[in-house]
Amino acid sequence: MELLQLQYFRKVAQLGHLTKAAEELHIAQPALSKTIARLESDLGVPLFDRQKRQIRLNDYGHIFLKQVEIALSALEEGKRQIADQADMVRGRVVLASTDHQCDAELVSSFLELFPDHRLFIKQTNSDEQNQSFLKNGDIDFYITSLPVDHKNMDSYSFITEEIFLGVPKSHSLANQSKVHLQELSNEDFISLPTRNHFRQLTDKFCRDVGLNLQTICEVEELSAISSFVEIEIGIAFLPKAAATDKVVLLPIEQPKCTRTFQIVWLKDRYLSKAAKRFLQFLIHYYRKNTEIM
Repeated sequence: MELLQLQYFRKVAQLGHLTKAAEELHIAQPALSKTIARLESDLGVPLFDRQKRQIRLNDYGHIFLKQVEIALSALEEGKRQIADQADMVRGRVVLASTDHQCDAELVSSFLELFPDHRLFIKQTNSDEQNQSFLKNGDIDFYITSLPVDHKNMDSYSFITEEIFLGVPKSHSLANQSKVHLQELSNEDFISLPTRNHFRQLTDKFCRDVGLNLQTICEVEELSAISSFVEIEIGIAFLPKAAATDKVVLLPIEQPKCTRTFQIVWLKDRYLSKAAKRFLQFLIHYYRKNTEIM
C-alpha cells in the first residue's frame, strides 16, 4: 500500500467521480482507475459501488476513508512540525476571513515586531470554505462572526463591533440620535446577498423584532453599500469602518445590534512558532481595548 494510493482514494471519495478526480490530480483517468483497483486488490474488498460514470463509497469504503483521513492528517502534521523545526517555513502565517478586514495597524505592528515573518490573508466565501482550508492545513487560522463548533476547534473572541443604521444626510431619520428597528417597516434597504455572514446576522436582528426587511438592492461588497446610501438609493446596516463621512450612522437601540469576531484554529493541530506568535500578538493587541467599537 502506497501513500499515493491513499491520496488518490481520498480525492475520488470526496468527488464521487473518476474523471473529475483525475482532472484535479492532473493524471490520466485510466491511471487513476488502475491505482484504485490495486488498492482494492491489496485490501481484498471493493471500496466503491460503481454506477455508470459515478462511483460511491460502499460500507468498506466509508470505514477505510475515516482511517485514511486520520493517517494523512497525521502525516501532514508531522511534515508541519519538521518544517517548523527546520525553519523551512520561517515566519509564515496564513489567515482566512469571510467578513472581517484585518486591522491595518495590527498587521503593521506585528510585521514591525517580527520583520522576518510573512502574513498571508485569504478572502474566502463561507465558513465552510474556511473550515475546509483549516482541516486541510492550507491556513493556520480563520476569522468569523458566526458560532464555532468547539468539538474540533478552539477560538478566541477578540472584538465586538457595533452595527449602525446608515442613512443619507437628507433622510428623515438623519437628525435622530437613535433608532428602533420597528420604525423601519416602510424603508428600502440596500443589503448583501443572503449567503453573507453580515446579511444573515442583520436578518436575524430584523426577525427578532418582527421586521420584514424590504431589500431594494443587493450588492456583493460591504464597502460598496455606503456609496449606494450616499446617493439615496436606500438605507443600510453598516459597521463604523464601512461608512463614509457622507453617511449618517444612527445607533440602533432596540435590539442592540453587534457582532463579535473570533479567531479560530484546530484543537489538535500543531501551530508553528510563527502562528503562535501571531495568536499571542493578536490577543495582546485587542486586550488593550475591550470596549465595543
